[in-house]
Amino acid sequence: MLINDKVRQDLLAEVKGINNEDLNKKPSESEWSIKEILEHLYLMEGGIAKNIKHQLQNGKVVNAEMKPIEATVNRNIKVDAPEFAVPSSEFASIEELKMNLAATHQHLLDIENTAEEKDLEAKGFSHPIFGDISLKQWIPFVAYHEQRHILQIKEVKEKLIL
Repeated sequence: MLINDKVRQDLLAEVKGINNEDLNKKPSESEWSIKEILEHLYLMEGGIAKNIKHQLQNGKVVNAEMKPIEATVNRNIKVDAPEFAVPSSEFASIEELKMNLAATHQHLLDIENTAEEKDLEAKGFSHPIFGDISLKQWIPFVAYHEQRHILQIKEVKEKLIL
């Protein structure tokens, strides 16, 4: 979980000092605000954690090969957010978002710390680009996914001149 913890620190450092008004401001109608990006991240992490837990209990053995999940950081490859991870347009404060991010991060950490290594390696579920990914690889995938969106947050901050 070391990479996940490090990337989470980077994420929180990137949004430090942004007021709630700027947090909720969209650079354009077709782009996400920083609030929407952060909401997407906790929705995604929570969904992945829930799916890992489900697969540990009920999943089949897939013995997925290692996938190049670090490619997730590449912002030139566009991927639509799954429906469960599309953020709302509701106003939110940085405090609310940090609480939700902390909760999903802890949930994923708890799963990783209690799961059998052999189950994490043998079981998995499908990703729209990479195909079957082992549960073990889904955990650092969350970090690469966050790195991708840290880059997006930097782009939004540039556009909003923050």
